[in-house]
Amino acid sequence: MKKDYLNILSKISLDIKEISFDKMARLIIVTKSQPTSSIRKLFELGYNNFGENYLEEAVIKINEMNEDDIEWHFIGNIQSNKIKKIVKFFSWIQTVSSIKHANILNEECKKIDKKINICVQINIDNEESKGGINIKDVDAFFENISIYKFLSIRGIMAIPSKFNALKENENSYNILKSEYDRLRSKYESIDTLSLGMSNDFKLALSKGSNMIRIGSLIFGERKL
Repeated sequence: MKKDYLNILSKISLDIKEISFDKMARLIIVTKSQPTSSIRKLFELGYNNFGENYLEEAVIKINEMNEDDIEWHFIGNIQSNKIKKIVKFFSWIQTVSSIKHANILNEECKKIDKKINICVQINIDNEESKGGINIKDVDAFFENISIYKFLSIRGIMAIPSKFNALKENENSYNILKSEYDRLRSKYESIDTLSLGMSNDFKLALSKGSNMIRIGSLIFGERKL
């Protein structure tokens, strides 16, 4: 964790208040590769929304923290053989982009009588290196997964290309905000536009994001 992490967190909170359309925008602190001791420090400061990419690493931390007040967000690639564990340990899954996975998620949630929050991931810039559905397939995808009683469809998540963020290309962000507004008018459970990370959260907030996911800005770059 960076030595000045308290100042960084304070600045992020200020940016949310000053830039965001939604003054209640939520910060998800991405804690992949970070020790439980760092998460504990943040939790004691009042932060209780944490995101993890890697299941096995996350399970260790979740068990060590053992705090009911924490909301754990799975933000990694979903694998069918790991869904049972993801459902058990997480309250949010932000990377749903497969009907097959949605079906398995629903079945595993049904087994333990748990309703889980999900975001549908959109590959807004059609990058081969990223997961997510194409923007043109959104309606069909939502219609297909809306039948699942144990999935609470909360909104959409996306990771615009770093090139767009660096160039402050606002087109992808505008499209996502428009799509979010359209879906929110159609599905009453939708209240989340998860958009913006360490490199682009200010731009995302200014374009209507109400959930940002920040890791490296607080902790420094992940060490391999």
